[in-house]
Amino acid sequence: MQIGQAAKASGVTAKMIRHYEVIDLIPSAARQDSNYRSYSMTDVHRLKFIRHARDLGFSIVRIRDLLKLWSDRNRSSSEVKAIALAHIAELETKIEHMREMADVLHNLAEACEGNDRPECPIMNSLGGSSFQVRSHNPLSLKKESFE
Repeated sequence: MQIGQAAKASGVTAKMIRHYEVIDLIPSAARQDSNYRSYSMTDVHRLKFIRHARDLGFSIVRIRDLLKLWSDRNRSSSEVKAIALAHIAELETKIEHMREMADVLHNLAEACEGNDRPECPIMNSLGGSSFQVRSHNPLSLKKESFE
C-alpha cells in the first residue's frame, strides 16, 4: 500500500511516517517502480504500535527500546515492565508538577480582583514580582503578599 493508505490504516499521518523513517524508528519503505513508497501490513502493524506508545506518552527513545523488545521473541517481560514502570514514574512526576502549577495559578487567580483596575497579581507574578520561586522546585511558587 502507498503512504496515504498506510497512514489511514495505522492512524499515523503520512508526515509522521516519513519522519519515523528519517529517524530510523521504522525501516525505509520499499519503493515501487513509480518511486512511491510501498508499505506492508507488517509496516502498518509497527506504525500502530508506535501510535499506541505515543498515545501513552512514551518518548521516541523508549519507543525505540520497546520496538527492539517487541521484535525479540526471546525478550524478558521484566525488561518491558521496567520500561513501563520508569515511564509511570516520569508521568507521576509530571502530574505532580502540573498540579503545583495549577495550584499557583489558582492562588494567583483568587488574588486577582478581576475588575477594571490594572493591578493584577497574575501579571505581577509573570513579571517577576509578588511571588517567589521555592528553591527546591522551580515549578512551585509561594505566595509572598498580594496586598
